[in-house]
Amino acid sequence: MSATTAEPQSTGPAGPTGLKKVMGPKLLLLFIVGDILGAGVYAVTGQMAGQVGGIVWLPFLLAFIVATITALSYLELVTKYPEAAGAALYTHKAFGLHFVTFIVAFAVVCSGITSASTASATLSGFLTDGLKINGWIDGDVSDGTITAIAMGFMILLALINLRGAGESVKFNVVLTLVEITALAIVIGVGFYVLAQGKGDLSQVTVFNDANDKGLFLAVTAATSIAFFAMVGFEDAVNMVEEVEEPRKIFPRVMLTGLGIAVILYMLVAVSVVSVLTSDQIAEINANGDRALLSVVSVGAPDFPIDKVFPFLAVFAVANTALINMLMASRLIYGMANQNVLPRQLGAVLPGRRTPWAGIVFTTLLALGLIFYVRQDPESDIVVNLASVTSLLLLAVFAVVNVACIVLRGKRHDKVKTFFTSPGPLPYLGAFLCLFLVGPWVDRDALIYEIAGVLMLIGVGLWALTYVVNRLTGTGDSKFDNIDQLGE
Repeated sequence: MSATTAEPQSTGPAGPTGLKKVMGPKLLLLFIVGDILGAGVYAVTGQMAGQVGGIVWLPFLLAFIVATITALSYLELVTKYPEAAGAALYTHKAFGLHFVTFIVAFAVVCSGITSASTASATLSGFLTDGLKINGWIDGDVSDGTITAIAMGFMILLALINLRGAGESVKFNVVLTLVEITALAIVIGVGFYVLAQGKGDLSQVTVFNDANDKGLFLAVTAATSIAFFAMVGFEDAVNMVEEVEEPRKIFPRVMLTGLGIAVILYMLVAVSVVSVLTSDQIAEINANGDRALLSVVSVGAPDFPIDKVFPFLAVFAVANTALINMLMASRLIYGMANQNVLPRQLGAVLPGRRTPWAGIVFTTLLALGLIFYVRQDPESDIVVNLASVTSLLLLAVFAVVNVACIVLRGKRHDKVKTFFTSPGPLPYLGAFLCLFLVGPWVDRDALIYEIAGVLMLIGVGLWALTYVVNRLTGTGDSKFDNIDQLGE
């Protein structure tokens, strides 16, 4: 692994604002794998198994296919335009509409915040499970305590991110290794049970239609949930300004990361349905999704693995939140410097050169979101927040795939292409993403409501900035230099 630093590239309202080049190929791979492997597989595997039974591996595979098709479009665009603006940059290059660019950028920010909030809720559950299993606390933990743990964790992440991208990315290395270890334990226990003749491998071909939807609709609904477990590669695009030689290393590293993730997910899915019965899975979902913990507890009751596993899961889930809040704060910072959000949100710590105002803003939004969804004790908080993340990102991915198609047809664009997504794949990617956004995937209305409220907050801030810019003579709320959104 290598880490270099760069001198400040630009000057903003709080002095030097250039971001450091801290990520080589190994750090980037760990960043992508760590982000993909995070909260998703821990948070929603049991929920998916409850919907489709033993073929839970299939939604993971389909989500991987959709994610990979979109990743190829991202690779074509990020190697052509290696700036940290990511989806917002590609949207602006393709359509040139400032407000549309803003909506896409803010949707990416919100997806990071909802993903981190999902992770914090999952983390608080695993932490309290670990405390109970080890006998350190008795009885059930109140919703208020779980909420306090989740909020306290978000504040801790803010402090880590204030230390800087270098420190955050290095911390990610540790957490990624913990993630892989935890999943390896689940896989190892699953195959140990199978080797002992106690598991039922035949379950991997069994479809259990829990909600009488039929195979197509049930798998589609599960795939929309599984997509949350496959996202993460797009965060790396937003960190491109802190990556060494991005045009050279991005394609192979991103595709390698996606491949590692789906292999681990498929093996985890096989372990879950081989060790746990359908009744056990249903009971797990009724009391919060703890499928991976149950595999360890049921599959290896004579070993104290179950006492350690919840704490490994805590660190693994923490990784998702860390990376997503890192990305979200940097996009807020970039949009503030582009005059489409209040300039105050672009403030940077002079010594650390970290976007402290963006970190504070995204943390407060995450805290508010956690508090809001915790108000309904009957709501499946983790699945709902995961579904909001998937909904937002699927919409963004559809736009990115379309942008890839449009930019291919712009003859005046003389920028060299270093990587090309094969043939019609961007068309297929756009169609699949739009299909998974629709209401036919059986999403709760609350999911669309949360996504809509978050986007309205963004529109309100954009309108406020527009008015202030006009009154102060700063100009219109436009992206003056979209290439420098993340610089």
